[in-house]
Amino acid sequence: MKPISIFLVLVVAMLETGCASYQSQPLSLMPSWPTEISRLEIDSSKIPLSALPSHKFDPNDGLDMTEVAMIAVANNPALMLARDDTGIAGAQAFSAGLLPDPQFGFSPQFPQNAIAGQNVTAFDLGLTYDFGAIMTHSLRNAEARSDRRNADLALLWQEWQVVGQSRLLFSRICSRKNLLSILKENRDLAELRYARDKAALAREDLPLTAAAVDENTLQTIDKQINETMRLLEKDRFALNDLLGLAPSTQLNLVGDADFSDLNKQEIAHRLSNLAKIRPDLMALQAGYEAQDMRLRQAILSQFPAINAGFVIARDNTGINYQGFSLSLSLPIFNRNQGNIAVAQATRKRMHDEFQIRLNQAYSDVEQILPDQDLLQAQLVQLNNELVTLALISGRSEAAYNVGDMDLSGYSILKDVEISKKVERNAVEESILEERIALATLLGGQLPVRESE
Repeated sequence: MKPISIFLVLVVAMLETGCASYQSQPLSLMPSWPTEISRLEIDSSKIPLSALPSHKFDPNDGLDMTEVAMIAVANNPALMLARDDTGIAGAQAFSAGLLPDPQFGFSPQFPQNAIAGQNVTAFDLGLTYDFGAIMTHSLRNAEARSDRRNADLALLWQEWQVVGQSRLLFSRICSRKNLLSILKENRDLAELRYARDKAALAREDLPLTAAAVDENTLQTIDKQINETMRLLEKDRFALNDLLGLAPSTQLNLVGDADFSDLNKQEIAHRLSNLAKIRPDLMALQAGYEAQDMRLRQAILSQFPAINAGFVIARDNTGINYQGFSLSLSLPIFNRNQGNIAVAQATRKRMHDEFQIRLNQAYSDVEQILPDQDLLQAQLVQLNNELVTLALISGRSEAAYNVGDMDLSGYSILKDVEISKKVERNAVEESILEERIALATLLGGQLPVRESE
């Protein structure tokens, strides 16, 4: 077979083997959101936290905190992009596992002013391969696997954070609803006082300054209610955005945002194994391993790169030649020292980054625990005070109803009780937010103290 024919056969074979085809994917120019919560499909087996997959997802009876977290994992826009990035990392790992293709070369030389019958077309035909790539192939495979694991763990950590954010927004919405009910109770009482003041003013039985005080109190409560409603709508919008839903979606949130008491022994156990539990720490370890593989490749690359192959040639007199080609780099000036230095410095930075992140993780947990103790003690005190205040308030209300106490005296006692309820609501919100943060830091559902 003529050399040109061989060349054409090889080209056709390469074009017909393993070729990918193009498929267009046009962009949509309009927003795209799920229109009905009930039609969302949640694959519970892919939920990253152990407490979520066992929870039944049924949006028809409202969404509790766990179901909200499940929607967040399945439909959060940022997680969709993160999963795409994981797919890119998988494709890169696949690419790194492939050996390089051999190089085929064909160079015909057509004679000019040839004498008929004495000159023919000369050519050089060769097949070469970079054997240096084989030396680093196993390291590149290990690097790709570590990079893929890094991407998967980074995605898992982002899922943890999205679950924590959904829990946080759910708890804030519940807390603001509770606060609104307390403020509206306070407003009813303030409005009753102000109505009495207006009647007294009409009879000229009350100084203007006294009426002005009650009017200012009513306006202050209205301002608090308006601010709380504004924050509630802001949290609802943020939750819709987190869940990948249309801004106008009205979620039917049911149930309370609640975590049980902490089991400090279990927390201490998890804290001691934090580097094996937290996905971000595990991702940093995988990234460090990948960088270590890159450093080893850089060290191996300082040795001569070898390219070898077979050569077939013919000169213009018709004489054919066969032989081989061999080329290698001479490590005299460069010796890949620059790439080695960069790889070493990068590995050092990743080593320091992991240690700093680990230290910060411990610090974040250790900061929450004593604050939880203080908040719990404050909550116990507030509950005790509210028991007493509820008793006093009940008696004063009974006295007011039969005319044994005037509205001013009853209002003072009721204001104290309502003020303590507002304070307790704020403390409960702080406790819950810190527990949600702790659940995110330690992973999964919070470890709880078993009931005795």
